[in-house]
Amino acid sequence: MTAVIGLTGGIGSGKSTVARLFGELGIHWVDADDVARQVVEPGTPALEQIRQHFGDRILDPQGGLDRAALRAIVFRDPDQRTWLEGLLHPLIRQELQRQLVPEHYDQAYSILVSPLLLETDQHTMVQNIVVIDVPVETQITRTMARDNNDRSQVERIIAAQMPREEKLKKADEVIDNDVSLNDVKRQVEAIHKTLLVAFG
Repeated sequence: MTAVIGLTGGIGSGKSTVARLFGELGIHWVDADDVARQVVEPGTPALEQIRQHFGDRILDPQGGLDRAALRAIVFRDPDQRTWLEGLLHPLIRQELQRQLVPEHYDQAYSILVSPLLLETDQHTMVQNIVVIDVPVETQITRTMARDNNDRSQVERIIAAQMPREEKLKKADEVIDNDVSLNDVKRQVEAIHKTLLVAFG
């Protein structure tokens, strides 16, 4: 049976980069953020429920979800965030389970990449947790550069995620991503070997 390994880290920690490095070793991975987008694509029941709840202001001109507009609402209002999570988390979980172990996949493990692995019940889907660690200032700089968000918005997102120290306590393995790509690659290869021994 294929094990599922959780890969997590705060916003801007480099989850996609690390997932791609595992992918280069032949490991299948599924990104919870991608699945979160898939369950609210135009025409899905979830998007219609979100529109009914928040109004048309959360739609972009093409009728898709304006994620920035929605994020601005839910990060200012914890009750709205709770409502949204109650709708989306079960749908995302169901779709993740479907995608995590493709037919005829013969590796010892696959990877669930999720920024909220430890904040939601997604951690119950995995047998091992790998945390990508970077200093908070690095998270802020990278996210501002990537998403064109202002500093206060990024700080609010970080504040809503589990603190760095808590994540590290829950980690089975830690990847330091405040180093060169080659160093990250070496760490990934070492963890890959460990996981093959543990689950192979």
